[in-house]
Amino acid sequence: MKIYTKVGDEGKTVFFGCGMVSKDDPRIEAHGALDELNSIIGVTLCFIEDEKLRQNLVLIQNDLFQVGADLAGSSLIASSLPKVREEHVQELERMIDELEDKLGMPAKFILPRGTVASSFLHLCRAMARRTERTLVKVKHTIDLNPAMLRYINRLSDLLYVLARQANKELDVKEQQPIYKYFDEKKKEGLY
Repeated sequence: MKIYTKVGDEGKTVFFGCGMVSKDDPRIEAHGALDELNSIIGVTLCFIEDEKLRQNLVLIQNDLFQVGADLAGSSLIASSLPKVREEHVQELERMIDELEDKLGMPAKFILPRGTVASSFLHLCRAMARRTERTLVKVKHTIDLNPAMLRYINRLSDLLYVLARQANKELDVKEQQPIYKYFDEKKKEGLY
């Protein structure tokens, strides 16, 4: 079998459990976002030295395949493919809680930058948010496992605190955005 099937030449693809669908189908868009997220996590791993963080990111990569299987099998019998479970969400929440205990919550927004690892983790977070938006669009079309959306939502939260932790480990100070001209307009009574 060859890697190319020529089915996509007409803007169509085979979607597991649903047959032939257009490549702009929301489910295909969601699978693409999951693939992008998993790929950027793979790139991020190239810049992570902390072994515990590496293990957590590899675990997340595997979980994302389970999210994809859950999405693909949403119209199939529940036991035919792996599904995201509440335990997946709880596992992420435990990781978040552990890190937040060390970091605390920032009083203001922070800029997505700092160390190379932190910057890549922020990029992963942004990609997780995009993935979440695509899944919400799919939710308007088919019934989705609600744990799947909770998992992706928590994942973006986890990636945020991981990015903050990566900066803290190397004593890189978090930077808040500077809102140009805001204080001047505020003084003039415009805000």
